[in-house]
Amino acid sequence: MIKDSIEFGSETIDFQLIYSDRKSLGITVTPEMEVVVKAPVDAALDKIKQKLRDKAPWILRQQRFFLSFYPKATPKRFVGGETHLYLGRQYRLKVKEGDTNEVKLKGRFIEVTCSDKEKVEGLLKKWYLEHARIRFKQYAAPWIERFQHYKVAPSNLVLREMPTRWGSCTPKGKIILNPELIKAPKGCIEYVIVHELCHLVHHDHTQKFIDLQEKEMPEWEKWKMRLEMLLA
Repeated sequence: MIKDSIEFGSETIDFQLIYSDRKSLGITVTPEMEVVVKAPVDAALDKIKQKLRDKAPWILRQQRFFLSFYPKATPKRFVGGETHLYLGRQYRLKVKEGDTNEVKLKGRFIEVTCSDKEKVEGLLKKWYLEHARIRFKQYAAPWIERFQHYKVAPSNLVLREMPTRWGSCTPKGKIILNPELIKAPKGCIEYVIVHELCHLVHHDHTQKFIDLQEKEMPEWEKWKMRLEMLLA
């Protein structure tokens, strides 16, 4: 494998080049935003780079697309008065001393009662996770039923913290969602669910995949942008 790069305007595109026994050149942008080029063994490097320059606008669009799935967490101190998101709305954190350890949503406040303020972060994280399990399953159910039209269904729906992804889909059909999504509006959560369901039909980000996502969720770009802006 060879590592190299090209310049396209003000952008530098790094790529990995793999020579193999194939007849045509293939360019892939991975969910980690890496550019992988597979080329015939006799392909000249200058021609490969020219092909990459020709495809540069598409490569950069793909990288920006995957970037929208990168959670961008803002450091929190978990103290009273601090703002926290839940389903796209802002709530003030209220910390109360008490013998019980619990979290409640009261009006425009997320109220945390605990005997030790050091427990606030852990209690709030557990509360988010519990609500994510309930909401994600609820939001996913009608979409899963809808996608049965394409003769696909997820083998399982699980939650997992992922530092660089909002969602993913395994080859065996398991859909994984980042619990941080519970901070975003319902439409954003559904967008990620629909995106992963589309992967059960089309595994790569081909035009067929894009067409299917557009058909099932015409406003997906709006929710993608909302997710990108809200949790930036």
